[in-house]
Amino acid sequence: MNLAATTLGLTADEWLAIRLTAELAAATTLILLLLGAPLAWWLTRSASRWANLVSAAVSLPLVLPPTVIGFYLLIALGPEGFIGRTLERLGAHHLAFSFGGILIGSVIYSLPFAVQPLREGFAGIDPKLLDAAATLRARGLDRFFSVVLPLSRSGILTAVVLSFAHTVGEFGVIAMLGGNIAGETRVVSIAIYDHTQAMEYAAAHRLSAVLLGFSFVTLLAFYALNQRALRPAKLG
Repeated sequence: MNLAATTLGLTADEWLAIRLTAELAAATTLILLLLGAPLAWWLTRSASRWANLVSAAVSLPLVLPPTVIGFYLLIALGPEGFIGRTLERLGAHHLAFSFGGILIGSVIYSLPFAVQPLREGFAGIDPKLLDAAATLRARGLDRFFSVVLPLSRSGILTAVVLSFAHTVGEFGVIAMLGGNIAGETRVVSIAIYDHTQAMEYAAAHRLSAVLLGFSFVTLLAFYALNQRALRPAKLG
């Protein structure tokens, strides 16, 4: 390593990978909450014959190898793919080997980790409470924000933690779709792999230890907060 070591013995490039990982995980989690909440609500309450098809599509990342997802996204978002080619015709750049590309991949790969806890939280709500809110002339969105979300705190918290943590640990999709570009697609998991391939085991250990510590603290905080969230919610 040519760069001088910094805090915790990590180099500037390694801190850059950590920052990029945090940005990717935060953006992925936010997008999944915005998209996953209405999707989970629809899947929970819908009697449509399409619900099972959508549920199966959402759950595909649970059984597909991440390299398969990354491969097809690379084809679609690259310069020869439909999306990538369309973007280039519009004067933009294709999304392969870019932060935008790995963000799309992370959202798709972590989608079931957000939707499933949200569905479980929504399914646990007593329909009588929604009916009571309706009798008080609360509209659909009002009922969703004032009744559904407060009563689903545990599911929401679980979705946030699983989405964030799953993105932090992701490797296959990012490796296939993003490659290894410093400051653009080189996240912590890719950096650890690079160090290991170069037999730089001390550097790989440092980054792995940071990831291990972060994961443990995240889970510890999750269980503590989840215990509080399970307390009865007060509707306001």
